This record gives sequence, C-alpha cells and structure tokens, in this order.
Amino acid sequence: MSSLSESDLQRFFQNLENRPLEPDDLFYEAYLDNNPDDPIKELVRDITWAKQDSVNLLSGQRGSGKSTELRRLRHLLTEKGYVVFFCDMQGYMNFHFPIEITDFLISIMLALSEAIREKYGKNFTKRGYGERFKDFMTQTKIEFGGIDFAGGNGEAPIKVALKQDPTIKQRLQNALRGHVTKIVQQAHEFSQDMVNFVRQQTDDKIVLLIDSVEQIRGVGENAKAVHDSVSNLFGYHSDKLHLTNFHTVYTVPPYLPPLAPALGRLLDSTIIRSIDNVHVFHRDGTPDPTGLAVMENIIQRRFSHWQQIFSREQLRNMILATGGDLRDFFRLIRNILIKAAPLREGFKPLLPVADNIINNAKNHLRRDILPIAEQDMDWLIKIADTKEAKLPSIDELPRLARFFDNNLVQNYRNGDDWYDLHPLLKDVITV
Repeated sequence: MSSLSESDLQRFFQNLENRPLEPDDLFYEAYLDNNPDDPIKELVRDITWAKQDSVNLLSGQRGSGKSTELRRLRHLLTEKGYVVFFCDMQGYMNFHFPIEITDFLISIMLALSEAIREKYGKNFTKRGYGERFKDFMTQTKIEFGGIDFAGGNGEAPIKVALKQDPTIKQRLQNALRGHVTKIVQQAHEFSQDMVNFVRQQTDDKIVLLIDSVEQIRGVGENAKAVHDSVSNLFGYHSDKLHLTNFHTVYTVPPYLPPLAPALGRLLDSTIIRSIDNVHVFHRDGTPDPTGLAVMENIIQRRFSHWQQIFSREQLRNMILATGGDLRDFFRLIRNILIKAAPLREGFKPLLPVADNIINNAKNHLRRDILPIAEQDMDWLIKIADTKEAKLPSIDELPRLARFFDNNLVQNYRNGDDWYDLHPLLKDVITV
C-alpha cells in the first residue's frame, strides 16, 4: 500500500510540466553525453573549429528536447570562452503565417537587441533598432500600417505587430518587398554595432542561438504558402542569414531538408544536426534497453517515489506507448496522475494505479492524433513498413510536415535515420 498523498501526486504532476531545462537543473538527464552522435557536441566542434563566422542548423520534432539541449550548447560554449546570446523567437514571430527575409531579420534584431540589454543592462548603441527602423520607414515614405511608434525605443510596437497582428505583418511584408537590400543592410549594420559593443566588454567570440524557428508550420489552406516561405527563406536568401562576426545556430523544421536540398552547402555550413526521439526501439521494433533506462532515469529525477504509483513494467509500457517522445510521455503520466487522484476529499489516491487507468489514459492520448484520413492511411502504412519517410512529390510536403507536426510519424537514429508511426497508432492502422 502506497503512503503517498494527493499533494505528492500534485508535486509529481507539476514536476512534469513542459519547460526547457538548464544543464544544472536537478531534472536534467544528460542522456546524449554518452552518445557518439551527440548533435550538441558536434555543434560545439562546428563552431569552435571554424576559422570564421558560421551558420549552423539544428532540427528535430516537437517534444524532442531541442530547447533544453540548446541551453546545454550555450553552457558548453560559455565554458570555452564564447559569449552566447539565446533568442527564443516565440515572443517575436507568428509561426502560422508565411515568413519573409525582411520580417525574419527584423524579428531577430529585436530579439538580439533585447538579449544584449538583458546581459549587459544598458543600451549598447546611441540609436536602437526600433528608432532606425522607424527612420527608414519615414525616409522611404512607407506607411506604418497600424504600428504605433509613440514613446520608448520603438521596438515594443514592432514586436507586438509582428507577433500578434497578421494583417499588419502582411501589410509590412508587402511594403518591404521593394526594400529587401536596405533591410538586410540595416540588420547587418545593427548586428555589427552589437559586435563592436561586446568587443568593448570582452575579446571573446560571439554565438547567437535562434530557438523555436522550427515551430513555423502552416495550417489548412495556408500550409503550402508557409512551407514555401520557409524554403525561400533558407534557400534563396541563405546568404543573408550570415551575420558577420557571429556564429549563428538556427533551429529549423524537420520538413525543411526536402524543401531545400543541399541546404548545408548553400549556407556554407556542415550538415543539419538533429535531436531525435530517445531511442527506445530498434529498427525491427524490439525495445532498446538503453533507451528504456534513459526514460526511467528521467522519471526518477522528477519524482523518486514513482514506484509507489506504478510498477517498472507499467512504466516500461508507458515509455513504449509514447515512442521516446518526451512531451507525450509526460502528458501520459500527468493524465494518469489525475485519474489516480482520490474521488473525494480526505480519501487516499488509488495507488498503485491499476492497468485500466493507464489504458484509459493511453486512449485519451490516442484521441489527440485521431482520426486518420483515408488518403493518409496508405502512406502511413508504407512508412511503418519501410521505416522511410519518402516524399512522392514536393507537392505532398504539407502532408508529410503534418505527419511530423502532429506526431503521427516519429524520427529515430541508430546509425541511419529511420522513421516509424507513433506506437499508439499501430493499434488503429493495420501494417
């Protein structure tokens, strides 16, 4: 009989909240450290071995831990004497509408400006980016299009407009298409001013980590337009993504490589590094004991008394049911904890949990990825059978991107990249 109370379950539940971790966080499990293909250590070498500034790409599906591992990259580079600025683009971009090189660079400059102010606590140039952009709009007689520049340094209203108002963003994109060269020049001049400011503080080299760009995804009718805009951004405008005297790391969507072949060569980078699901399966479908142990260690860090809630066999079952996807794994356990809570105040939780509670929670998670359209069924069966995510034609990319975004298809690496269906789909789709 378990001695745990409802407050213990609540604490476990809260410990499983989805948030990026720093390497010194008690919840952080350094499972990639012993991996010979650790993409973060490879990125460290990409950057530290380069003679001059570089552009690097990091990909992976949602829930694979990219943001946490980017923080480890920041830690490792800082230890090696680099100045690292971390820019989470969630606060600066609307990920569900087409992106263009102009508003992308504007968003990055706003994020970088804020990151430097946070680090050094002062203005680093006489005129901020918002002021320069406002002056440019005035000189070229471009209407502000609903952007209120009154007060402050002008950066906040641009940030809000690009993030929250798709109409203003589209109006701005239309107005700036004839001024791409000037916007690029202005962004590079501003970033160089930042370099000069940092050089006054230290001689260390500078790294810029651009997070969350991989979340750009189209929905419904605008899916193709969004995907095409990402391809155009990183393909046609690849040369404009080089920021002089910066080593830059961009996170990119997993659907980008088929859209922009030879992307690494275009950016003069190495290859696209990728963070994949924890390797809980071998390619033949048999469980991988090493991956299972990693997932168990992750739970041990979050709540050391977990064996009073479910058995090791039940935990193993939950790991395999979510395929090494950390986000789904946590969501499943959180739902189980809710269901195990006492029916009435003052009663004890229903512990250890019965198998039917776990199965019920798995069914709830499965509903999130159902129903499967008939037109998708054959393709999903082929992926499960071949362990490859082949693209019949470039026009089909929005469908494949949807498979990744909705976690219908999961990516693993064991020497080679390979793919499989979300385990909870295999009871629904006959392979």
